Amino acid sequence: MPAHAVIGGQWGDEGKGKVVDFLSERAHIVTRFSGGNNAGHTVINQLGEFRFHLVPAGIFWPGVICIIGNGVVVNPEPLLSEISELEKKGVDTSHLLVSDRAHVIMPYHVLLDSLEEKARGAKAIGTTGRGIGPAYVDKAARVGIRAGELLDPEALLPRLKEVVAHKNAIITKIYEQPPISADDIYEQCVAWGNKLRAHIVATEPVIYKALAANQRVLLEGAQGTLLDLDHGTYPYVTSSSPSIGGASTGLGIPPHAITSITGIFKAYCTRVGGGPFPTEMHDTTGELIRERAWEYGATTGRPRRVGWFDGVAGRYSHMVNGYTCLCVTRLDVLDGFDCVKVCRAYKIDGVETTQFPSNVSLLERAEPVYEELPGWSKPTAGCTRKEDLPPEARQYVHRIEEMVGAPVHIISTGPKRHETILVKPIL
Repeated sequence: MPAHAVIGGQWGDEGKGKVVDFLSERAHIVTRFSGGNNAGHTVINQLGEFRFHLVPAGIFWPGVICIIGNGVVVNPEPLLSEISELEKKGVDTSHLLVSDRAHVIMPYHVLLDSLEEKARGAKAIGTTGRGIGPAYVDKAARVGIRAGELLDPEALLPRLKEVVAHKNAIITKIYEQPPISADDIYEQCVAWGNKLRAHIVATEPVIYKALAANQRVLLEGAQGTLLDLDHGTYPYVTSSSPSIGGASTGLGIPPHAITSITGIFKAYCTRVGGGPFPTEMHDTTGELIRERAWEYGATTGRPRRVGWFDGVAGRYSHMVNGYTCLCVTRLDVLDGFDCVKVCRAYKIDGVETTQFPSNVSLLERAEPVYEELPGWSKPTAGCTRKEDLPPEARQYVHRIEEMVGAPVHIISTGPKRHETILVKPIL
């Protein structure tokens, strides 16, 4: 039962979209299992550049079934927009399925997300404002609306009116904003159901049959392990489980079905929004990397914070996920530096440690302990064989392997599909 997971090893934005697109050629099913349209995956191919927020990156491969799993919270408007964009380019979307158990992001979720973040003031988390957190809150509170309910509008109406009445009490009394209309939202839900009817199905049997037939199922992670609700830098985290644990619950598959786990790591680190970031650079080197790699959020457009590779965080990420192999992306961005740095330990209150702390206040006080490696002048951009990399670049990749504790099987040397070094096949 071969399910293969692709997990963000850092704070997201590691280049999972390109990697999943690359691997999807040999997959039968590609699935998303967590998050919502707060995640952005960029795919560049012969049809152009695409930025997906919900549609799995395997959508371009004919015959590959793409599934948005039950662990994803789905805003139908951006989903329909992505479907429309693909169809305009001649891409078949009939093989895109949405779990009938996936929760729907409603207009009141987006509104409450904005109001709550504004109320936090200086302590704002830095959410994308897309209603992800409030949707997961409703899921846990058992008042959420699921995609399958959009197909049964008669049963949906009384439930929706009850939920909206509760939300309006919060909106008007706590935030002193005008109430929202349950009737307007209901009409929107009916329209969504009609437009998505062909896509909303029970997806667990589809995945189960594929695994039973020994077909390859690719699990597309969103965001990164250090943003995990349980294992990330809480409270500066997302509202779901983008680590490997979320894959099983977010799709309804047994853990033993997952036979390999690929951790995606940038050759350096980035982070969007608030929260501790021990290796963050506040100098011209960080600015140079940001501009060279165009490190701006695919979802929000916000500039990403940039830092050197963090081996402490990388080891912790491996401990949580149990990577069978790694993929290092954006290696070409470091071309031309005289030296490159990696963080091998933290110094917290004068004490050196290699443990990644759970307490955010400790992590905020963590000072990186760096080791310097020689840079390389020969370009790695576009390389497709490991042997063609300069020795210093190979040394750098090897040091990442040592620090994280897993072998590197893929090296990305550019944004395009073919700009990839496949050290060892994964699928």
